[in-house]
Amino acid sequence: MLDTRLPEQWVKPYGDTLDDGRMQVSFTLPVALDETSKEGAKRLAALMGLEEPAVVHAEDMGQGFSFYIVYGQCKHRVDLSSLQVAKPDYEVLDKTGVDALIQRAMGRRMVVIGACIETDAHTVGIDAIMNMKGFNGHKGLESYHQIRAINLGAQVDSEDLVARAIEEQADVILVSQVVTQKNIHLDNLTKLGDLLEAEGLRDKVILVVGGPRISHELAKELGYDAGFGSKTYAEDVASFAIHEWIHRKAA
Repeated sequence: MLDTRLPEQWVKPYGDTLDDGRMQVSFTLPVALDETSKEGAKRLAALMGLEEPAVVHAEDMGQGFSFYIVYGQCKHRVDLSSLQVAKPDYEVLDKTGVDALIQRAMGRRMVVIGACIETDAHTVGIDAIMNMKGFNGHKGLESYHQIRAINLGAQVDSEDLVARAIEEQADVILVSQVVTQKNIHLDNLTKLGDLLEAEGLRDKVILVVGGPRISHELAKELGYDAGFGSKTYAEDVASFAIHEWIHRKAA
């Protein structure tokens, strides 16, 4: 029998020399800055497992809060070959390739509606994907000839997003969630999914979520079709959307 296991790939943090384990962590404490709080920060780092911790930066934030950066040596390492990370399985195409595939498979423009829902007012992520100029040299969906991109902006009620999706006969709903304090993003995303289910639309639209604390695994757990984190560009989302559309039609 062939051995299909991947070779072990043990890694640990790198600072000055390979495998030295040097790393830094940053955090805030709900106390004013003084020598006792700095010692407390160092002790906390030691309890995290950092050896020889040192507070390399500390700053008073006012109103009884202080910020710390602690440098230390991590004694742990991890075998990357043993990890399995959930991620969307599709071929990433460039802008021209996406347009060509949509035209060939759909015979019309794909309708994509994007929004930051509920109280989330951070439009950087959704604008990077939707707007014409895009981000970091990657053009947004508005520049795709075969995509009709509708960016509703920030603080959009889920009810309004669903209503607009019905009006526009959307193929894709793209949601951005940046605000995650107290896991409010989980409540927001669950609410949207429930509304789509109630309207009988969930299986009729491709539902995608993106944000700095979003993973594909989390998105699937919440009933979404895909989740994208940071360093995601319009071609990633567009490529997934058209491949998912084709897959559904073939099923």
